[in-house]
Amino acid sequence: MPMSNTEIAALVGSRICHDLISPVGAIGNGVELLGMSGGMTGPEMALITQSVGNASARIRFFRIAFGLAGDGQIVSEADIRSILTDISTGNRITILWEVEGGVPRPVLRKLFLALLCGETALGHGGTLRVGEDENGWIISATSDRLHLEEGLWNDLANGDTTQEIEANRVQFALLPRFLSETGQALSITRNETQVEMRF
Repeated sequence: MPMSNTEIAALVGSRICHDLISPVGAIGNGVELLGMSGGMTGPEMALITQSVGNASARIRFFRIAFGLAGDGQIVSEADIRSILTDISTGNRITILWEVEGGVPRPVLRKLFLALLCGETALGHGGTLRVGEDENGWIISATSDRLHLEEGLWNDLANGDTTQEIEANRVQFALLPRFLSETGQALSITRNETQVEMRF
């Protein structure tokens, strides 16, 4: 059976993240060794260390959001919290993970894509929250100064793509496709300070 466009895109995402994670990790190890030897100290070293940690976390995050997600793969709660903590460090956005236990990777991919959608509304900083109740998953973005790109959010709510999508907004095109593959529907509620997604 021919591969779908989303499967091919996921393979590309997995390949890029796989090839980048090792050299970024090696840079992190090198920076750590420099710090231990006393060869480099001060705010410059702190900035490099934070930047490498953030880059590594973003790659791990993107690998789940955009890479292949095999059935039966479970991502542990510790790994999820580690990724989200690392990408929040030094960021104006706080991510609250209010879920206990591991999460199947295909589900986590949809949650991470939803977080990326929510992140676009928090240009001035704010809080992203992930939780669940008896009806399913809840992802919210909250800020005193919420910025919503109406066309993208309307398309997301309708499960359609009528807007031209730029690379940094590809999550708005992918999330509805992955939800439709499992027969799930996305509902969105929003007001001046919060947008909430449920599926």
